[in-house]
Amino acid sequence: HVQLVESGGGSVRAGGSVRLSCEASGNAYTTNLMAWFRQAPGKEREGVGIIGGGGITAYVEPVKGRFTISKNNAKNTLYLQMNSLKPEDTAMYYCATGSVRWTQRWEQNAYRYWGQGTQVTVS
Repeated sequence: HVQLVESGGGSVRAGGSVRLSCEASGNAYTTNLMAWFRQAPGKEREGVGIIGGGGITAYVEPVKGRFTISKNNAKNTLYLQMNSLKPEDTAMYYCATGSVRWTQRWEQNAYRYWGQGTQVTVS
């Protein structure tokens, strides 16, 4: 079993930056994909960024060039550096992991473990 705990959310002005963290405990395998998803008010949850065991990354188009996903395997921690934030980035941000194939990386049902989420509000 894996536990995920996000932190780092808050309120920020448009154009500002925030770094989210997601600490994993339990049987978290460094080779598993780890991902950030977000859910804005009144909208469905959507993918943001993915990082594979070897460090390969993928992002959705709206955040490319602004967000960077990374991880520290020694600390079992996933990060999401968010720069040049826009009001449309306002959402609850969730981290997720599991034995997910790269071809399934955007399929939320493929991720077994989820954090509780951390709110980011951009005004």
